[in-house]
Amino acid sequence: MSRNQVMVIAQKENFLVRVLTKKIIESGIDCVFATYNINNISKELKDMDAVTVYMDEGMSPPEDVLHYLGDALAEENGKLMLIGEGDDLKKVTRWFPSDVLYKSFTRPVNNEEYIDTLKELLSKADAGEFKKQLLVVDDDPNYLSLVREWLKGSYKVAMANSGLQALKWLGKNKADLILLDHEMPVTSGPQVLEMLRNDDETKDIPVMFLTGKSDKKSVMEVIALKPEGYFLKTIEREELLEKLKEFFILHS
Repeated sequence: MSRNQVMVIAQKENFLVRVLTKKIIESGIDCVFATYNINNISKELKDMDAVTVYMDEGMSPPEDVLHYLGDALAEENGKLMLIGEGDDLKKVTRWFPSDVLYKSFTRPVNNEEYIDTLKELLSKADAGEFKKQLLVVDDDPNYLSLVREWLKGSYKVAMANSGLQALKWLGKNKADLILLDHEMPVTSGPQVLEMLRNDDETKDIPVMFLTGKSDKKSVMEVIALKPEGYFLKTIEREELLEKLKEFFILHS
């Protein structure tokens, strides 16, 4: 997503919607408008940093639009703000996971408060605050650097060159996913996984193994440990990014 672009979606572009979009543009943020139409929304959505759904009383988006928005924003790590009244907000909120829905405003909206919140959202997005945090654990510094280079545009990436260093990092930080080398000296990947799962603070962090061995016996040994998944180290960049995106969509 590019910086400082927002889409306002409403049933129609009435006077209050035009005032809102004018305020957004005057604040230095690019703004486009779309009606409750998937084709119109999809043409612009991939370039948006944030989406605002504006609902007049009793005029919430149809379910197919809500379903599309929920999936698309989760896939692109996008954020949503809602403007509406009590029943409409309650009806629509349930369609969106908490990490997609940024804030709801009761109509009539205070435009200055809305603009301040929108700027805050865009500032956080620009700083990478909404990116998922990955911890990559591998004893090979060259492979660590390669994976970090692949992932840093889409994720916050921390690196550890041993299991013990990973555990030390996790003592002070949170991770949304750990990519863990299966074959490491001193403390192996399976040993690290066991320690993670025996600690209440880390037992629920999803772990995917990285392995350089593709023979059936080695793969079955990895699967037997019941990680969330595994990647062969021969995986290409685009495939790795796609599989990680799929993982986070399924677990959003």
